[in-house]
Amino acid sequence: MIGHYVHHHGSGHLHRAMTIAPHLPEPVTGLSSLPRPDGWQGDWVQLPRDDSDPVGYATADVTAGERLRWVPLQDDGLRERTHALSSWIERERPSAMLVDQSVEVTLTARLHGVPVVGFTAPGHRGDPAHTLGFDVCSALVGAWPEGCTDAMLPGVPERIRRRFTAVGGCSRFPVALPEHRPGPGRRAGRHVVVIAGDGGDSFSAPALERARASTPDWTWTVLSRRLGTWHPDPAALLATADVAVIHAGQNSVAEVASLRVPAVVVPQPRPFDEQVTTATVLSEGWPALVLDTLPDVGWSDVLEQAASLDGDAWQSWCDGRSAERVAALVRAVIHERRAA
Repeated sequence: MIGHYVHHHGSGHLHRAMTIAPHLPEPVTGLSSLPRPDGWQGDWVQLPRDDSDPVGYATADVTAGERLRWVPLQDDGLRERTHALSSWIERERPSAMLVDQSVEVTLTARLHGVPVVGFTAPGHRGDPAHTLGFDVCSALVGAWPEGCTDAMLPGVPERIRRRFTAVGGCSRFPVALPEHRPGPGRRAGRHVVVIAGDGGDSFSAPALERARASTPDWTWTVLSRRLGTWHPDPAALLATADVAVIHAGQNSVAEVASLRVPAVVVPQPRPFDEQVTTATVLSEGWPALVLDTLPDVGWSDVLEQAASLDGDAWQSWCDGRSAERVAALVRAVIHERRAA
């Protein structure tokens, strides 16, 4: 049995877990504060939340002197959550845990003698809590291309960066074959798809409407849960896009890369400068036009400039084999433990 801890913020961690799980060498149990998703194959343990008292947390020591990320004192949810994890580990005796991403879950598993394969997001993560979590992992995974780890983890000690295996972007969508890509001249009109997901201030309805109104030669499709315009099959829409407009979240970038669509990338504010760090890397030769925010004017030029980029250059960002590489890493960790 393998456990896979799925962080509950956003949907990216869950999409990554569902992409990786079918490739793992043993049955997988998902562990998360999220409800069991449709299509999950295997057991699912829904963990209690540990963030139910925002007023009380404001003045409390929730980081144990900055050694951890989130451990509020005398919190019922934290106690119940840790107990649920410990009980599951004792009952199932997992051969390994994938943790995406939590210092506290990583430590809980390792204190039970379970080897951990740890994921992290890009950004400035050289603080004591992240460093502790990295140090106790048996293996570390970065869902970005080879050669990008130093730039994706600025400020993280070199001894830790060199332990990361860069597996490439992990997309839930299969890589688009050349004959399935739109390409210039294959249809009338131009199509831009906006992946706003859960949204953000710079992806507001007024800003997007201004962009649409200023580009009469382009058809706009906006995928946004917050705006109520999400589509059950975003891959089908992206497959028809000449340009995608996205934030710099790991999954959005991987999904656009898998479908080989040039992108306009607008990083959103995130802890540890996660998206700004990713956007900085994307600006260095990838088929992405990086902007600080959605512009009020000049959208036609922005879209034409992005459309001129070669979407096939996404190949080394996402080649469709990242889940297999994660599975191989997990298999090696399990074999190493059993051989010891």
